[in-house]
Amino acid sequence: MCSKVISSARDFYGILRSFQEEKSDDPLIIEEDIQILEMNGNRIPVLNTICGTQPLFICENVALKVSTEYEDRQMTETSNCTDEDADVDNDEANTPPAELGPQPLTVLKARQLLSWYTLSQNTSLSTLDNNPALPPLWLRCDMSDPAGTTWFGAETVCMSNKVSGVKLYSVTCKGSTVDKSSLITLDKLKQEHKKRHHPSSMVIKGSANFSLLGSTLVENTTIESQSTVTVDFKWSHVESILETPPLSSTANLNIKVANGDMRSPMYEKYRELEFLQTLADGLRTGETEWMEPLESVSAVNLTKALLEELQSTAKTLKGHDAKPTENTKQKTETDTPVYISLLERGDLDFAEQLWVRMRKTVTSYQDIEDCLKLVIKALRYGDIKPWIHRDSSSSLSKLILQSYHQQIDHVSLTGVAPVHMLLEMGLDKMRKDYINYLIGEELTTLNHLCYYLSTDVDLQEQVIRLRKLHHLLEIILTCSTFLGLPYDRLFLLTQSCLQHYKTHPYDEEHEFKLQINPALISHLYQKEHPIMWGVEVSSGHGSREVKTSLQLSDRPLVDHVIFDTDYTNESINDDGKDPAYFSTMVCCSLVSFS
Repeated sequence: MCSKVISSARDFYGILRSFQEEKSDDPLIIEEDIQILEMNGNRIPVLNTICGTQPLFICENVALKVSTEYEDRQMTETSNCTDEDADVDNDEANTPPAELGPQPLTVLKARQLLSWYTLSQNTSLSTLDNNPALPPLWLRCDMSDPAGTTWFGAETVCMSNKVSGVKLYSVTCKGSTVDKSSLITLDKLKQEHKKRHHPSSMVIKGSANFSLLGSTLVENTTIESQSTVTVDFKWSHVESILETPPLSSTANLNIKVANGDMRSPMYEKYRELEFLQTLADGLRTGETEWMEPLESVSAVNLTKALLEELQSTAKTLKGHDAKPTENTKQKTETDTPVYISLLERGDLDFAEQLWVRMRKTVTSYQDIEDCLKLVIKALRYGDIKPWIHRDSSSSLSKLILQSYHQQIDHVSLTGVAPVHMLLEMGLDKMRKDYINYLIGEELTTLNHLCYYLSTDVDLQEQVIRLRKLHHLLEIILTCSTFLGLPYDRLFLLTQSCLQHYKTHPYDEEHEFKLQINPALISHLYQKEHPIMWGVEVSSGHGSREVKTSLQLSDRPLVDHVIFDTDYTNESINDDGKDPAYFSTMVCCSLVSFS
């Protein structure tokens, strides 16, 4: 019997080692209905705090093959029904069942595989070779034991590059409850740790995660948001379960902001950026999906009005009068919050004023061509002498400079040339908007913005970099407006975002991190309930450190079992009600081979 077990352990080791060396993304199937995957621990919530990004093996049951049964049933139903029946039930017939997620092993089977893994690493058994250490093994379980085990895990412990033991983990879970008295107490958690490890001393650490910005609940209806700001707390000397993190905690913000949120101070700028992106996409693909106009007056008529305004203004007052006129008009045209004025400029030059009018009214290539023809004609005949910023780089700005000397190059407004010119105007204007805010608020310097302001790259790349700059401002203004972060935190966040986007692609899913003093956000979290709260009892040092932990979360950390709950859906969202928490407990045992 013993030799058979050892033989099975050796075979299992060989399977895992071969699978590791193959580096395959596909799962390995063993015993017909068990699959093994290799992945990083942070991809599974409950394992993230234990393994982090460490590579490990995941062992689970193969998902049921519902597709074959579904196809057989479809063939049977099709052969037994009339054409009329088939037409009536067509929608239902073409909807396959939802694909099943990860499937657990029985606790008994998981224990067997865990024992094989442990035996294969035990160098003190002379019948086994001196095997190199394997990555950790984690096995999904079906909670069929009295403890409600959802995971078993094993991790080798090494000394002098040799395996000296194994840490065995068990993860047990309970369904969500609003009854705080049913949760394990801190004293019982410490007793559980003492019972397993008999330590001379213990260290107790707390952690919590709060949502500061995200989906909003209005009259029992959740308004989903793609933007989230959460804060992670860590502290020592925990005194009770679900205690509020003390102000002495270390705190880190996790900031993920999506463009286009109507609550954002940058929403109007986002709409402007979307029009600019529409032009860029049209140049790239040859097809343009025009946005709905924001003004009832046509683009051509607005352009004529701008030219007439300039013609009726004295030369010495052209630039000075045009600017406040434009600024006032913008504020009356759009009913936007006061903080939008942070990004509005009172020094719009002629090309920028023209962009503002055209981006709200253009609905075709012909509109762009007609507007630019009017402008170039007025420049060529000296009807207008508009002012422009010295650092303007658009084609239209260059024509305006030439008009000062009555020497205007011939400009062809055929094909995509007008779109190209308008896109340049938009890039020029929006870059200045963003620079004006960042420099004005002393969040960065021009030297740090060189990458984002470069016109040496093609227009498509310029648009990408502008989108990065816009996303940065979405993040900064979200933290400034909704969280009230002080200047020093906003400055550090700005530098972090600028550095990140110099070397990374545009990604609204990226989560930016920012360390913060808890006192700065205490008014946002101290009266709120955490979305996750944890406590960890540990003893030992280095590779022999062992931990017993408890995690309370508003969502289950395990996705392969269905939990019982003691609340109704309606009770969860009632204001003033205590939240319901799922309970996840992780216990660790150290097995020495020597």
